Amino acid sequence: MAFQFSDQHIENFHMLGYTVFGKILPPSLISDLRRVSDIAREIARSRGGAQVQRLQPVGHFELDQQPFMDYAELPDLVDAIAKVLTPRHFHGNCDHLGILLEPAEMPYCTAWHRDWRDNIHGLNLAHWDQGLLDINLFNQINCALYNDSCTWVVPGSHLRHDLRSEAERFPDRPISGPNFGERTAEEREYICLEYCRSMPSAVPLYLEAGDFALYRNTLWHMGNYVPYSMRATLHDSAMTPEFKEWSQQAQQDASQRQKDGLIMDNPNVNRF
Repeated sequence: MAFQFSDQHIENFHMLGYTVFGKILPPSLISDLRRVSDIAREIARSRGGAQVQRLQPVGHFELDQQPFMDYAELPDLVDAIAKVLTPRHFHGNCDHLGILLEPAEMPYCTAWHRDWRDNIHGLNLAHWDQGLLDINLFNQINCALYNDSCTWVVPGSHLRHDLRSEAERFPDRPISGPNFGERTAEEREYICLEYCRSMPSAVPLYLEAGDFALYRNTLWHMGNYVPYSMRATLHDSAMTPEFKEWSQQAQQDASQRQKDGLIMDNPNVNRF
């Protein structure tokens, strides 16, 4: 069935922090993108080893760029993004777009985080707080070329600061991921899943091949990956001039703050 936009997409995005445009990529485009992603996987592993999980930006590598251009110009997708956000939001810039991949050998998961706040050392948290609800900032994309349930989220967390239960689960900064030690692949898989479920109210975000998830990266989220499940998911942003300017300034400020000895502020100090 062809993709059909509805008001539910808008409501889900604003209330849950994410929305999924189901089967919005046509099969022919999925095929083209899978073909170029297979090459991207080889390049990524030759450069970063068997456990590498992304190649980014795609425009900086010897890849056929036409499928990415077709993705960026897909009329239904451009229209859907404009309806949920604004016509000023754009996606598919090959100088930013990446491909998320499965690890080749061992299961792995990221730490739970909210983008920028929890993974940019030296970030001025006041600037992040001020932009928390700004629709021109912090809009991220995962577009699956194979079925993908790697991303876990806490629905609705983009609308607020951390709850007490979340602050108690991760009281320190930087947030730590699980400790794998010398565990087997099967043990690591179990540890990762337990870590995913340790966050209150966390759920996996299920995408089928051809689905496009638009989400607020201020949402609590993380990734959980296993080598036996092929992954090629386009990782992108719904960009605006405001976010480009904000991110450049935030990175400059963070760099200076690191030089001044400020590593990572804890957003929950003295909140509870």
